[in-house]
Formats: sequence, structure tokens, C-alpha cells
Amino acid sequence: MLTRIFPFLGWFKGYTMAAFRADAIAGLTVALVLIPQSMAYAQLAGMPAYYGLYASFLPPLIAALFGSSRQLATGPVAVVSLMTSASLEPLATAGSEGYIAYAILLALMVGVFQFLLGVLRLGLVVNFLSHPVVNGFTNAAAIIIATSQLSKLFGVYVDKAEHHYETIIGVVKSAVHYTHWPTLAMGVGAIVVMVVLKRINPRIPNVLVAVALTTVISWGTGFNHDTAVSLDAIQSPAVHEKVVKFNAAIEGIDALAAERTALNARLDTVKSAKDVIGVLDAEHDVSVVNVEIARLKHEAHLLREGLRATLFDGVEQGGSLLLFPQGETPADMQADGRTWRIKVGNKKLDTAKLRAMGGGAVVGTVPSGLPALTVPKLDLKVMLHLIPFAAIISLLGFMEAISIAKAMAAKTGQRLDPNQELIGQGLSNILGACGKSYPASGSFSRSAVNLQAGAISGMSSVFTSLMVVIVLLFFTPLLYHLPQAVLAAVIMMAVIGLVNASGFIHAWKAQWYDGAISILSFVATLAFAPHLDKGIMIGVVLSLLVFLYKSMRPRVASLSRSEDETLRDAGVFGLQECKHISVVRFDGPLFFANASFLEDQITERLMNNDKLRHILVVANGINDMDASGEEALSLIVDRVRSSGVDISFSGVNEAVMDVLRRTHLLEKIGEDHVYPTMETALCATHAGAHQDGDEENCPLTTVCRLV
Repeated sequence: MLTRIFPFLGWFKGYTMAAFRADAIAGLTVALVLIPQSMAYAQLAGMPAYYGLYASFLPPLIAALFGSSRQLATGPVAVVSLMTSASLEPLATAGSEGYIAYAILLALMVGVFQFLLGVLRLGLVVNFLSHPVVNGFTNAAAIIIATSQLSKLFGVYVDKAEHHYETIIGVVKSAVHYTHWPTLAMGVGAIVVMVVLKRINPRIPNVLVAVALTTVISWGTGFNHDTAVSLDAIQSPAVHEKVVKFNAAIEGIDALAAERTALNARLDTVKSAKDVIGVLDAEHDVSVVNVEIARLKHEAHLLREGLRATLFDGVEQGGSLLLFPQGETPADMQADGRTWRIKVGNKKLDTAKLRAMGGGAVVGTVPSGLPALTVPKLDLKVMLHLIPFAAIISLLGFMEAISIAKAMAAKTGQRLDPNQELIGQGLSNILGACGKSYPASGSFSRSAVNLQAGAISGMSSVFTSLMVVIVLLFFTPLLYHLPQAVLAAVIMMAVIGLVNASGFIHAWKAQWYDGAISILSFVATLAFAPHLDKGIMIGVVLSLLVFLYKSMRPRVASLSRSEDETLRDAGVFGLQECKHISVVRFDGPLFFANASFLEDQITERLMNNDKLRHILVVANGINDMDASGEEALSLIVDRVRSSGVDISFSGVNEAVMDVLRRTHLLEKIGEDHVYPTMETALCATHAGAHQDGDEENCPLTTVCRLV
């Protein structure tokens, strides 16, 4: 009982000092990969980079303690990070306090969802995400993740559009207008280092080496060169006007947002009072405010684009920096050789301290110390909005984790419990949320590193968490000069492994409709990005529709004798059918959705063959039957026998036989017309059906090919 509640107690049976050393080395190795990766994935999720470290502190530890896999490495992963960003962007600005609070709340909801599925032993619900859907989604997500990092790689800033492809077009246009070459060099250099080291020796922590090397270069060369300037230091009336208008638009949006909050409160009040006129007035006022907010947001977007696109030359004068639009610098002044830009976000600009960027972007200040352990603030309205996203992230994250765990268990021979793994993943997200973590899951790359490094038990994840704690306590100042472009490169390299074009071919070879579903899921995910849930839902709906169609029209085969002496599908193998006996095999459960289909198939055989004397229903494939199926079977028996044709059954399993007995249908059919095997049934019925028949060679006893 204790081991069921606390699975980690099983680690210590026969645990040796050699195993302890192996776990320690594996845990430290995973930490070297996890620390830079987690910071990169946090930014992919729209969070400040150091929140990736928070998500690498408790989740790996808790998932290892309460999960069933001893080598699974839990923490921030690419797909879950992307889903987090996609679900929260409509609610708040990425990186804002509200956004961070929602991300932590989402982690709590994901954890609760997974924990409940595990406790209720409903791990099989993950089967709703079929392999073709997951393959299409994962391939699309890999492309979306990689392309989402292009802006950081080129050192440009653009607003996110309604669709991801529109955002990428904007990034390309901005990159053509201006690319920060040192930033691009940092990103490409990091990719080269990672690729080369991986080829030289896969055991070298190539991500850590690339991060350390580029951080030192960034620090030594002054890669980041930001400064604060006043609006008066910008020598451009046009820029002054844009800044003033931009601030006015932001102030207008904030004021209208406050007004909308008050109107929504009024709307709730009049709805409660069932004041129809009041509801109409309040809804009208809310709509007017929403339209005005949309107009101001569009105006702010255009002004922000204009300010970002303006490039400046810097001139040092009297100890202060003056900025002139490029091409407008006075001839008697010497520029400092840098290209300067004004950093513009979604907040009002401080005209006394505008942030001027003359270099590349770095991670910046990372708070030292561990996050305070607090329960996330619960907001019912936000939670209702996040429920579908929490469900999808829960299932996707668990599917990724259990797939990895199964792959490793196949090598180690370890027994896995999917429901226990759900409990472990759920608790890791619940307790992780209390430690300021956003949703986490099992990582394929880090789990592979863990296994290759010789991890024996989940103790390796304990060491990984301990390393993250040490970094948070003592080494965060070293991360200040880490270039953002390098984190982008880390993400791009990590998601290359998610691209699996052969998955589409494999699915198509298995069944053409599986390949089609995989391709459509891929296209839909790309088309609707960043609304990734739509791509998944389209795939799930298509899978269910195919399942329903196949259930409604299962395979009904007419059997004849083939060369190997077995009875096979006459249509598939090009065999003649017997004129007097129709051997019908029904492949699937007989229930309300397909009962009439079997009736139609039997009726068709009766109508198309006036020499038919006996129908043998091979029921081996009928593994279940409901009331509708039983009723259909009763009607079939009546119709066939009223036509002067006899009917028998073979291979009826126990579950179906119980239904026949309980409904007394067995009495109507006759126990002497139910045979244990198909061959027994043919031996008993063949002679009678062929009496006075004109068939020289019966296809049920002799191989007869269609001419």
C-alpha cells in the first residue's frame, strides 16, 4: 500500500552506492541540458526566461517521486510551451504580470485535470488523440515553434498578427528592412557549435557549451548596448508626434478597459435582475466600447510599427546621446557607428526614459533565490476560458510523457502504470504551480540524455532539481549577458527532432484515411495558428467521423474456398461464390449504428440470387451486440426463412450467445442452427443445400476463380 501511494519507496530495494553515483552523474548531465533549454522554452511560452528555471525546480522532482517511470525527465517542453502561449495570448500581453498569473493558474488546472484522470484510472481517455492527429499536430507545431524564433534570430520586433503566417511575413519584411547582424551571428554561431559538438561526441553537453561560449562573447564584446534617452534627445519632430499619439492611444485603451469592466459588472447586475431593456442597453454600451478599443489598438499598432521601423544614428554630445534618423545626421557631427532603435512595447512610453537599443537583446536580470511557494489566485471567469486549453495540454503533455516512458521501458524492462504516471504528472504541475511554474511535461530529449547517462532510478531527477536550486541561489548573475538569439537557436535545434515527415507516409500506408487525417491536422494547425486548439479539434473530429463511418458500415464479406484451403473474401481474392449457400462474415460489433446495414446486406443477397437455399452468418467478428442488433437479427431470421431460405450461425462468442439466450432469440434460430465453427456449419448444411442443385464444382469445396 505504501509503495502504491509513494512509488519512490520502490527505488531503494537493492539500491547500491554504484546506483547512487550513476543517478548523480545522470542528474547533473540532464541539468546541464535543462537549464538553458528551460529558459528558452519559457520565452516560447511568453514568460520571462527565468520562469523556465522555476518550471525546472519542483516539476522534475515531484513527477519522479510519484510517477511510475524511473528515467522520465519532466520539465518545460516545446509543444506544451507553445500551447501555453496560444491559450493565454487572447487574455493578456505576453510577459505581463497578468499573463504570468494566468500561466501559473493554467499549470494548476492542467495538474488537477491529469491528477483526476489518474486517480479515476481514466488514462485511456488519451486515446481520443489518435496517432495520425498527434503526428500532424506535432509536425506543424515544430514548424510554428521554429519560425516563431525568427524575430529573435534576426533581432527585429513585430506585433503578432491574427494568424501565425501573417506574423512571419511581418518578420521577413522587418528583416529585409533591418537585420541586426551581430544578433544573427550569435544565433547562427550557437547553432554551428551545437551541431559540430553533437557530431564530434553526443555526450558533450553541446547546448550548455554553446550558451556558455556565446554568453562570454556577449559580455566581452558589449553585445548588449541599451541606454535611456529622453524624448528631447531624439532629433525628429515626426518621431515626437508618433510617441505622443502612441501614448494617447495607450491611455485611451486603458481608460476604455476600465470603463468596459464597469459596464460588464452592470451587465451582470441587470441580467441577475432579469431587466431585458437594461441588458440590451448594457450590451450596446459594451459593444461600443469594444469597437473603440479595437480602433485604438489598431492605431497603436500602426504607430508602434512606425516607431520600430525608424532607425537612428547616435551622436555623443556633452556626455549625452542624441539620436538622428538615419540620413538626417548633420554633416558636422560624427555618428558613433551604431544603429539605434527605440524599444516600443504595449505600454505607455516614458518620455523621460525611452529605451534606446544600440546592440543585441540579452536575457537581462534574473532574480536570485527560490520562488515563494503560494497557491495561485483562482479566477473563475479565466478558468472557464482556460478549461478546453487545460484539457488539451493535459492530454498532449501526458501523451508525450507516456510515449517517452514506454520507449525507455522497452529498453530497461521496467513496468509502467499509465494512471500512476498521470498522477505523477498531475502532482508535478499542481505543486509546480505553487512554485511559480507554468505547465510542464516529459521531455524526449532530456529523457534520452538521462537514460544514456546511466540513470537507474528517479533519484537522477532529484539531483537535476537540486542543480536548478543551486543555479537559482548562486549563479543567476552569470545569465545576464546570455543573448536572446542563442535561446532562439536552442529552441530551433530542439524542435528539429519533432519533424517527422515519414509519419505521414507511414500513416497513409496503414490506411489512406489515417494519412489524410494526419495531413489535414497538419494543414489546419498551420492555418489556424496561433489558435492551435482548432487544428487539434479538427483532427479529433475527423478521427471520430471515420470511426463512426466504419462502425456504421463494417466490412461484410462473402466467403469462398481459396488455395490454402481456408475460406476467404471472394471479392478481394477474385473467387466465385456458391449459388446455393451464401457464407457471410460480419466484421464488427452489431449495434444500433450498423444493425440496418447487416439487414440490407442479407436482403441484397436474397434478391440477387434466386437459387440461394442457405445463408451462413460467420459471427466470429461480432464481439458484442445491443438491443438494436438483436432486433435486427430477429428480423433477418424471419425475413430469410419467410423467403424459403434457411439461415445458420457459426462462431458465436459467449457475450453474444448470452444476449441470444436472454432475449430467447436462440429459440427462434434453433440451437441446431448455431455451430461452433464455420467448417462444422458447412459440413452440416452443404449436402442439404445442394440437393438437386445444378452446381458441378461448389466454390465452398473447390477453388473456383472468376473468369
